[in-house]
Amino acid sequence: MKNFGRLENYIEQALFYARSNTVEKDYYIKKCSLKEVVNESVKKNKNVLMQEKALLDLHDLAIEVNTDSKWIVFMLNQILQNSSKYRKPEGNLKIEIYARKNKENVILFLKDNGIGIKKSEITRVFEKGFTGINGRLTNKKSTGIGLYLCKKLCDKLGIAIELNAVENEGTEVRLVFPQNSLYFD
Repeated sequence: MKNFGRLENYIEQALFYARSNTVEKDYYIKKCSLKEVVNESVKKNKNVLMQEKALLDLHDLAIEVNTDSKWIVFMLNQILQNSSKYRKPEGNLKIEIYARKNKENVILFLKDNGIGIKKSEITRVFEKGFTGINGRLTNKKSTGIGLYLCKKLCDKLGIAIELNAVENEGTEVRLVFPQNSLYFD
């Protein structure tokens, strides 16, 4: 079952990659509940998360943003898959997802307690095909395409994506939604 979830994710990546240059033809910007898109992504990844015995801490998500929910769910799937793929071999995987609303933006935080990323590689994680030392040494069949697609989609949707990581401590990904983004209904 775990492999089926990963296979499904790879197929989804390939399909989204094929459409990624024309994403503007396939998005619909509207008010979206962060709680709903996070829950949809968690539900979609439930088998992998259950197999990893992941402990989820979802809070402060009752915030709406103007975006395309389908593309956001896709990005959250990529990030959750990475959290699962790059978890520490010992102990439970812990994932915390929450949002903070500021005057100029809304930030969605996704934090895990995984193996993190080498400091020297953090600036390259959004490059197409970059797998880094973790992708080569953990035998996780990394493609280097997931975070690349997330960055590409964020650029098209006017969302910032930021990543911080500490090797052997974990990774934090932030999606930054501007407050003055377009809204179509």
